[in-house]
Amino acid sequence: MDNTEFLQTNRDVAAALSDHRPVVALESTVIAHGLPRPQNIETAERLEQIVRAEGATPATIAVLDGMLCVGLDRPQLDQIATRQDIKKLSVRDLAIGVAHKWNGATTVASTMWIAHRAGIKVFATGGVGGVHRGSLPDVSADLPQLAQIPMIVVCSGAKIVLDLPATREWLETNSITVVGYQCDEMPAFYSQTSGLPIDVRCDTPEEVAHLFATQRHLDVRSALLVTVPVPSDAEVEQSFLNKVLEDSLAQAERDQISGRNVTPFLLAQMSQRSDGATLRANIALLENNARVAAQIAATLSSVSEARP
Repeated sequence: MDNTEFLQTNRDVAAALSDHRPVVALESTVIAHGLPRPQNIETAERLEQIVRAEGATPATIAVLDGMLCVGLDRPQLDQIATRQDIKKLSVRDLAIGVAHKWNGATTVASTMWIAHRAGIKVFATGGVGGVHRGSLPDVSADLPQLAQIPMIVVCSGAKIVLDLPATREWLETNSITVVGYQCDEMPAFYSQTSGLPIDVRCDTPEEVAHLFATQRHLDVRSALLVTVPVPSDAEVEQSFLNKVLEDSLAQAERDQISGRNVTPFLLAQMSQRSDGATLRANIALLENNARVAAQIAATLSSVSEARP
């Protein structure tokens, strides 16, 4: 797919894509809005190091001065991590951001949108968005993009602050295949288990690559959602987690937090109320997902059937 005049791919990523070497897309919202300082920039650097150590090229994605940037250098990462005016940009915001030359961090949805147009097939994130709790039919913009962009998305399920059963139902209804990577049920972000089903279990990068190649042969247009449990030594005990989540939800209601501000507020509250346990789990699963994604990308790059 040709780059547009607004797509700026850095030299390392462009060379890797041109040579059919493995590339892993990484989002920037987690840097700007998902993690506190200094853990945000430390984690951003660590994720890129992990991807490189597995033989792939990292491509952290953001919008800078109105350009859709695929692959960031250290000064650009610092800018995303430290500036106060970094906007949170989903797909609906991209045209506005380009037109007004904004600086912004990309969500799961907009990272997928940009990465796909750059020719990247594998994306690693922490947790995807989903169906929000409450009576309104509030669905994250991540889900429609998962339904229409054919790429591998490696995550630890949907964020725990969401309605997980409703999210799983939405994925099924919209024909998004859910893979359990070395697990038999969909993980629940900070927890390894959710009681929710997967569609298929894969235990190796080769199995995931073969499944994705088969999807491409069949012209299935949705993403392959590869769900990876949080490492066991970082998992947060579920009954404790539920209590922390209930308290955080009550605080959000008292403070009248709504819309796109709910998820970052709840995640921050949960970190505070758990004495950092959920933050440690978040970082651990981000690192593990980056590692798994890089291994899959390295395998995928050698599967000729998966090439367009």
